[in-house]
Amino acid sequence: MAKSRGENGPRAPAAEGSLSGTRESLAPGPDAAAADELSSLGSDSEANGFAERRIDKFGFIVGSQGAEGALEEVPLEVLRQRESKWLDMLNNWDKWMAKKHKKIRLRCQKGIPPSLRGRAWQYLSGGKVKLQQNPGKFDELDMSPGDPKWLDVIERDLHRQFPFHEMFVSRGGHGQQDLFRVLKAYTLYRPEEGYCQAQAPIAAVLLMHMPAEVPPGPGREAIQLDGEILFSLLQKVSPVAHKHLSRQKIDPLLYMTEWFMCAFARTLPWSSVLRVWDMFFCEGVKIIFRVGLVLLKHALGSPDKLKACQGQYETIEQLRSLSPKIMQEAFLVQEVVELPVTERQIEREHLIQLRRWQETRGELQCCSPPRLHGAKAILEAEPGPRPTLQPSPSIRLPPDAPLPGSKGKPKPPKQSQKEKEQWKQAKASGQLDKPPVPSQAKVAAAAGDACPPQDVPPKDPAHQDSAPQDSAPQDSAHHHSQDSAHHHSQESLTSQESEDTYL
Repeated sequence: MAKSRGENGPRAPAAEGSLSGTRESLAPGPDAAAADELSSLGSDSEANGFAERRIDKFGFIVGSQGAEGALEEVPLEVLRQRESKWLDMLNNWDKWMAKKHKKIRLRCQKGIPPSLRGRAWQYLSGGKVKLQQNPGKFDELDMSPGDPKWLDVIERDLHRQFPFHEMFVSRGGHGQQDLFRVLKAYTLYRPEEGYCQAQAPIAAVLLMHMPAEVPPGPGREAIQLDGEILFSLLQKVSPVAHKHLSRQKIDPLLYMTEWFMCAFARTLPWSSVLRVWDMFFCEGVKIIFRVGLVLLKHALGSPDKLKACQGQYETIEQLRSLSPKIMQEAFLVQEVVELPVTERQIEREHLIQLRRWQETRGELQCCSPPRLHGAKAILEAEPGPRPTLQPSPSIRLPPDAPLPGSKGKPKPPKQSQKEKEQWKQAKASGQLDKPPVPSQAKVAAAAGDACPPQDVPPKDPAHQDSAPQDSAPQDSAHHHSQDSAHHHSQESLTSQESEDTYL
């Protein structure tokens, strides 16, 4: 966790347009010595007097939201195996997305390893591509003066975002400053949307896992229209719950607004939030609908549970204080995966509700764009050329170094009897002074997995007889990672790329 250099919190814009939360406020100034003294305390939770409190594995002070409920502990050996598999996918992302998307989806349902979650979210959401296609865009927005009508509103919301997380516990700490920068930049990037309170928790969750350049997160949608879609789907999933809500005349906005606009970040235990987001980034908005339907089904889907819901107030309270069992990580994920609600059903219901809306209320004031259902749809919708997402390997070996798990350099194949005779005849006639060197193709074939076949450009004839080891590409360790599980288990999680500092 980065150390905080701010202690006064975000300030009102100065006359010259300097804003709190920008790079200027984070840079060392005249009081750098005092700031360094404060930063030596470590995390923002320590700087704010919470050093004696215990922090859970998610960064929350024990006893707050992140520590609620029983956590599903993955055995260390299983976790290491998953990390190895995810490293292979991330290092060959475009190939996996094109040919093995179903496997990516299954692994997202099992849960992305915590050490790789931030990097995986960038790839799944398309944020990595956008970042590469727009170099310096965030810096440009960060250094620009924001719209004054949004700045005060954003500053008032900063302390409300996960106040018991070590990243945001300190007023004016690095977490709140980065959050301000991201939200301000988004109002400049999408001025037609501006700022709404639901953007802050979305951006805060993303900041816990990746650098400030990657957020902002998803924008606002026609939440009322989504409410009608959810309510109609509920009739198929749980007729009992649908009938009760209809009889009580409870508008979906009363219980699902925070669910959808915050992607359940303020509703579920933190372990469940992360698992839902893993699936959401991979499969798209259908996961948000499925989670809402599962919560409604298990909270109101049986006569026994409706005994305590005689009126609107009691029903709303039932949905605001959901049973911990319903929200428990393993139970919730299993229910969401098995719920028979497809993308096609959601799209069909979207068109039906949009038509009804236009018939009864006229045209929507906000644009309701077609939904991109997850990582594959985002990849297919990306216009124009896109850079290949293939980061450098974490381990670099010289061309002639043996690969992990191998027993030294690959040996050339033995010469056949015919080749030996041809060599003897050539030597007897004085044409050769030394045995012939086997061709590069034969050496590669003998090496097996240690050197996969590659397109090698033709060489200068003068160098045809040189040793083939010099022609091995420098990234052979990277190609080898596709086939060697042993190599995966040895691979370091630390990369030379800046993105991997947030793993």
